[in-house]
Amino acid sequence: MLKTSPERADRPVLDLEAIRAQFPILTAKLDERPLIYLDSAASTQQPECVIEAVADYHRGHHANIHRGAYRLSRTATRLYEEARERVARFLNAAEPVECLFTRGTTESINLVAASWGRATLQPGDEILVSTLEHHSNLVPWQMVAESRGVRLRAIPIDDAGELDLDAYRRLLSPRTRLVAVNQVSNALGTINPVAEIIAEAHAAGVLVLIDGAQWVAHGPTDVQALDADFYAFSGHKLYGPTGIGVLYGKRRLLESMPPYQGGGDMIERVTFERTTYAGLPNRFEAGTPHISGAVGLAAAIDWVESIGLTAIAAHERALLRQATERLAAIPGLRIKGTARHKSSIISWVMEDPPIATLDIGTALDLRGICIRTGHHCCQPLMDRLGVTATARASFGVYNRPDEVEALAEALSEIRDEALRRMVRAQSEEIDSDLRYPAAVADSPQAAADAIAEVFELLPDWPMRHQHLIDLGDRLPPMPESLKTEANAVHGCQSQVYIAMRVRPGTADVIEFLADSDANIVRGLIAVLQQLYSGQRARDILAFDVAAFFSRIGLDQHLSLTRRNGLEAMVRRVRRQAETLVGG
Repeated sequence: MLKTSPERADRPVLDLEAIRAQFPILTAKLDERPLIYLDSAASTQQPECVIEAVADYHRGHHANIHRGAYRLSRTATRLYEEARERVARFLNAAEPVECLFTRGTTESINLVAASWGRATLQPGDEILVSTLEHHSNLVPWQMVAESRGVRLRAIPIDDAGELDLDAYRRLLSPRTRLVAVNQVSNALGTINPVAEIIAEAHAAGVLVLIDGAQWVAHGPTDVQALDADFYAFSGHKLYGPTGIGVLYGKRRLLESMPPYQGGGDMIERVTFERTTYAGLPNRFEAGTPHISGAVGLAAAIDWVESIGLTAIAAHERALLRQATERLAAIPGLRIKGTARHKSSIISWVMEDPPIATLDIGTALDLRGICIRTGHHCCQPLMDRLGVTATARASFGVYNRPDEVEALAEALSEIRDEALRRMVRAQSEEIDSDLRYPAAVADSPQAAADAIAEVFELLPDWPMRHQHLIDLGDRLPPMPESLKTEANAVHGCQSQVYIAMRVRPGTADVIEFLADSDANIVRGLIAVLQQLYSGQRARDILAFDVAAFFSRIGLDQHLSLTRRNGLEAMVRRVRRQAETLVGG
C-alpha cells in the first residue's frame, strides 16, 4: 500500500485509494452523499481484515478459554494468548504477561487507580495530572484521592495548549507518588514530551502512567525505551474493535498489586476461609474476556504495521497542515490548540458570527461530514480555554486532502448562512414583551398531532432540520436575568436554561421559557413549548413524549441525552408536574 512520490523518489507515500478500498463503511453514502469521516480520535473505522478476523473467530473458533480440555477451547486460548504476544511486540514490552487485556483505556486507568492506588497511597500523598487530561484520566484519580486522603494537583498549560514543564518540575515533590498524563491530547492534539516527563518523575522517585489512547495509531510505541511504569490504550482507536484495550505495567508493579476484580480464572485456590490468586496476567482478567476483541486487536496491529506507522504519521501531518491553513483562513473561526507538536487533531470555535459547536456539527452532518462537538470529556481543559465546547476534526490513515477541502468549504457555507440569519433577525421587529407562552392546543397530544402533521409534510431529515432551525430563529430570546445557575440544564453540549412557573391564578398549569446558545436546540425548545407550556400537570405526565419524538423522527437523528439537552428539559418539566400532582 506504499508507492513512490513523483516529487521525491526516496519518499514512499500511501496508496490512499487502495487503503480506502479496505474499509467497507467508506463506500457508504449518507442521504446520497459520500461519507466523510473526520472523527477518528473518537473511534477509527475498521478495515475488512479486522472485521473478517473477528467474524472468522466467531464462525469457526469460538469457545471459552483456558479451562476447556477440548480442541476448540485450546484453539480459542491459543488465539487469545497469541494476541497478547502480538500486543507485547507492538509495545516492545519485556514479556507478554506485562500486557493485560481490559475493556479499553478507561478501564485500564481505573484498574491502576483502584488496585495500585488503594494498596499504595496514603493520606497526604499527591498525584499529578495535567490540564489536558480526558475525564478517564481525572475521575478515577479523584475517586481514589477522596477515599485515601490524597491530593490531586494539575500541571498547567499555556495558551497554545502545551504543558508548562517548569511548573511540572516545581510540582514534583517528596509527596508525589504518581504522574498520570496523556501522550496526545484528545481535544487539542498536543503531543506531550512523555519521555522527558517520565525521566523527570523517575529522578524524583515517582511512577508514571501514560494514557496512550490517542498516540498508538499515529506513531511507534516503545514502553521500554520510554521507561513507562504503566501504559494504556484502546483497540477502537487503533482500527480495531470496541470493548478491548490494554494495560501495560512493569512486572514488579503488577505483581505487587492486589486484584482489581474477583471471579473466575483469576484464582489459584478458593475456600470459604480464603482465596489465593493466580499469577500474571490472569490475576487481573477475571471472568470470560473479550476473546474476539483480542483477536481483532491483533489483526488491527498487523494491518497498521503492514502500512507503517512512519508513513501513516507523515500522511496525517500533511492533512493537519492543510486543515490548519484552510480553517485559519476562514473569518471568525478560531483554532483552539496551536502547540508546536500536534497529532492529527484540529479543534475550533466560530466566534464571528457566534455559532454553537452543536449547530456546526449538525450542519456538517447534513453534508455527510462527521466531526465531534462538545467538551470532549475534557471540561477542565474547556474551562482553561474559556469555552464550553469546541468542534473537532481528527484524521486517520484513510482521509484524503479533498475531504479537508470539503470541510473547509462547508464551514465557510455554514458561516455565510449564519450571517444571513443574523442580518434577517436584526431586520425583523422583535416583540420586547416576553410573556410565558400559553397553550397552543387543548392538550399535549393535540399539540403533538399538529406538530407531527407539519413534520410529515417534510420528506427528509435535512428539511426537518431546516424547519427546526426556522423555529429556533423565531424563538424569543430569554431574559438574561433568568439565565441563572438554578435554571441551567447540565449534561448538554450546548448551554441550556429553562425557567418554569405555575400560571398565576391556577394550581397546576405549567408555563416555561427556555433558551440555548445552539440554534437547533432553540428549535427543539420551540417544539417543547408547543407541547407543554400552558398545559395542566396531569396532562403533561400522561403524554408519551418519547413516542412523539420517535413519530417525528428525532430519535433517529438526535442523541436526546447527550447532544441537545432536550431530554433533560423534559425531565425538568415532568418533575415540576409531578410535584404539583403529588401536592
